[in-house]
Amino acid sequence: MSDELLKLRNQIDRLDEEILARLSERARCAQRVGEIKHGNVYRPEREAQVLRRLADLNGGPLPSTAVQTIFREIMSACLGLESPLKVAYLGPAGTFSESASRKHFGSAPNFLPTASIDEVFRAVEAGNADYGVVPVENSTEGAIGGTLDLLLANPLKVCGEVKLRIHQNLLSRAEGIGGAKRLYSHAQSLAQCHEWLNRNLAHLPRVPVASNAEAARLASEDPESCAIAGEAAAELYGLNKLATNIEDDPNNTTRFLVIARHDAGPSGNDKTSLVCSAQNRPGAMHALLEPLARHGVDMSKLESRPARGGLWEYVFYVDIQGHQDDAPVAAALAELNARAAFVKVLGSYPVAAI
Repeated sequence: MSDELLKLRNQIDRLDEEILARLSERARCAQRVGEIKHGNVYRPEREAQVLRRLADLNGGPLPSTAVQTIFREIMSACLGLESPLKVAYLGPAGTFSESASRKHFGSAPNFLPTASIDEVFRAVEAGNADYGVVPVENSTEGAIGGTLDLLLANPLKVCGEVKLRIHQNLLSRAEGIGGAKRLYSHAQSLAQCHEWLNRNLAHLPRVPVASNAEAARLASEDPESCAIAGEAAAELYGLNKLATNIEDDPNNTTRFLVIARHDAGPSGNDKTSLVCSAQNRPGAMHALLEPLARHGVDMSKLESRPARGGLWEYVFYVDIQGHQDDAPVAAALAELNARAAFVKVLGSYPVAAI
């Protein structure tokens, strides 16, 4: 071993010791914060501010996303010293919902898989989970109607968002596709890979199931089948990846919302989600949107959905930039409340930091 290499290794050892000492000091500070606040110290806006600040300070060579991922795990571990968070998600283990949950909260929480999105809401509302992570829209397939309906009907608040790049893989116990007789996957994933499947596996029957993880589980038990699922499911069920990144859109992304019994305070870069309905008269939609424009509030999403109350009646899901406590947003929302037949603010929360 060269003298230079030995010196570098010794320097790395010393730096590791310094990092460990600093981590322990940070953990003790986090414990003290928990003692002062007498309970859960997780605040979505505070974590977002920390991650943004570190990205701004980062001078390399590590990319900012790597720095933020490392510090997300540090914050997660520090929070877990008090009482690990309980986070419900659409299961079983190995779903993209689990991956989104771990991306947002780190590895320390207790992750609770549920059988449906509705059960995620119920677990949080009943206090069996502190937070829930639910898919709300995909860049290829659009909004997830069931989630939108539950947001309208449920008293829970949105306190965060997660954006997850979705890479789909063709998985099987077999070494090749030649003997496959069926293909399992969630309906959304089948749609996201529609063109690839038509080009490569047009002959294979497609069987929709409740989740990609369930598809992987079925494929792990049936050597004459294959599945479309993500990396986590492939590892969990020990499947071979016969083809990778088979999604039709290389930028395929799913947006998830974090739900809780509280919302988030202002972080400096926030989004507010709301749902409203227009009065049944000419120009009603213009009347709803005009206050946003006049107060300089940027609208990033407008989605209509049939209302449950009557035929040809609709509610509108709106995302705007800013926190509901920001003066321009507060003024626009006050006017919107005066003009709309119905308004429900679903929550204000930090824009996804990673």
